[in-house]
Amino acid sequence: MGRKFFVGGNWKCNGTIEEVKKIVTTLNEVEVPSEDVVEVVVSPPFVFLPFVKSLLRSDFQVAAQNCWVRKGGAFTGEISAEMLVNLGVPWVILGHSERRALLNETKEFVGDKVAYALSQGLKVIACVGETLEQRESGSTVAVVAAQTKAIADKVSNWAHIVLAYEPVWAIGTGKVATPAQAQEVHFELRKWLHDNAGAEVAASTRIIYGGSVNGANCKELAAQPDVDGFLVGGASLKPEFIDIIKSATVKKNV
Repeated sequence: MGRKFFVGGNWKCNGTIEEVKKIVTTLNEVEVPSEDVVEVVVSPPFVFLPFVKSLLRSDFQVAAQNCWVRKGGAFTGEISAEMLVNLGVPWVILGHSERRALLNETKEFVGDKVAYALSQGLKVIACVGETLEQRESGSTVAVVAAQTKAIADKVSNWAHIVLAYEPVWAIGTGKVATPAQAQEVHFELRKWLHDNAGAEVAASTRIIYGGSVNGANCKELAAQPDVDGFLVGGASLKPEFIDIIKSATVKKNV
């Protein structure tokens, strides 16, 4: 069976109740490919999760943007995996480059987070990606492999992990990896999974692209054989998110 196309919308630290209601209303009204063609997950800030979940169409799911690395307790300001499960939130984004860079989350810490979230029954969108300096020095593959290894060291079952490749230099900058650049890294990631986690994991794990994805470039990116979907940032707050979801149909024609 082929890998089902996956489109995630990361709203980051954006939104008011009014704006959120407007976005969800728009999503609820549009026609998109069916659930067997594309899996759609939107990730609002924590404070809006129950609100979005209660309003959102039943064929779309919600994700948290982060969670704590172990059981809750005396960790002021943190949200535990158990709380997300209790709220019925099925997905969580972990290891986003903004958290790695701004909050100094190490690859080992991210690996621990992924393992704990999975152990509590959450599904994980695990992010990896290189900076501009790392790309220019030719160490892209080494960097993303090391980030993936830190997850693989803690996880044996990849069934509930979507791997998101997000070149840091392309996030929110308007710069996009060319389809060929994206395909090259996705191919290398899948090869790494094949060599280190097994052929079955490599064949079934979805590797999605994130980094200034928009309505104009999504179809060409989606046509790449190892690109299994997108993690969309800014564009997920705009109507073009619908076009990005619809790009899933490109896979039928490849």
